[in-house]
Amino acid sequence: MKNEAQIAMDTVSCEIRGLEALRDAFEGELGVRFVLAVDAIAQARGRVIVTGVGKSGHIARKIAATLASTGKPAHFVHPADASHGDLGMIRAEDAVLALSWSGESAELGDIVAHTRRFRVPLIASTGVHNSTLARAADILLPLPHCEEACTDLLAPTASTTMQLALGDALAVALLTRVGFSSDDFRSLHPGGQLATRLLRVRALMHTGAEVPTVPETATLAEAIVRMTGGRFGMTGVVDAAGRLTGIVTDGDLRRAFAVGFQDRSVSEVMSRSPRTVAPDDLATAALARMNADAITSLFVLDKDELVGVLHVHDLLRAGLV
Repeated sequence: MKNEAQIAMDTVSCEIRGLEALRDAFEGELGVRFVLAVDAIAQARGRVIVTGVGKSGHIARKIAATLASTGKPAHFVHPADASHGDLGMIRAEDAVLALSWSGESAELGDIVAHTRRFRVPLIASTGVHNSTLARAADILLPLPHCEEACTDLLAPTASTTMQLALGDALAVALLTRVGFSSDDFRSLHPGGQLATRLLRVRALMHTGAEVPTVPETATLAEAIVRMTGGRFGMTGVVDAAGRLTGIVTDGDLRRAFAVGFQDRSVSEVMSRSPRTVAPDDLATAALARMNADAITSLFVLDKDELVGVLHVHDLLRAGLV
């Protein structure tokens, strides 16, 4: 008799086989119809109404949530609620995505009839390709045959995993189609770690008088005064046009101590390749640059214009470190 760990491995292996069958199906008829489904959803001026009952209903809820979080307005409607007034939530400019492995879920009847009456595009995902739902649909997404992990009771396992993966594929294809960006994603996910990881440098950088700089003609003594008045342990060096040409750090000062430095020009000891980032770079990329170069600050350049400075403490306060 198999132990629980062996049963777990068999279950995962069964679901992997289902996903492999789904992947292979995209090379044939499913792939062609998938493109049509993406077209229909992208062209819908309204929302995607996702529906299903039982385990398919739970998957439908997740698909609706994923679509909504990736830029396509979507809403789950339960078939039973639809039969008692919620059909009014489905409008002509919407598209309906109905999930049913058998394609014979009687509860879907009113939603299907409503889409036919008001010419609402109906996309169906089912494992039985000649089912009632499949025949009624404008676009059928035929899922391949699979064995369920629970072979005796036939509880949905591999089939619902395939439905879930198909929904994810729709969401990713749609966000690619419409050019949904990380900024768009962040606007829909203002809370939590995802939002933090999508912060741009411009949201955290210091600007204006907070950016420490001295002219190339300044002495090291003047640079020390500027560094002391700031909070970054360094100062930028700019030319007459305000362009960043170098940086003076604590390390540069220590190296200058040996020869007497007060009256020397900053241009004699500055580092001429200051590390920089762009304001629209992800803050996570700036942190990676700091870690790779073992530094704590980066100047921010918008093309060649010095617009700010970013310190590791800013990233720490934002929760990135």
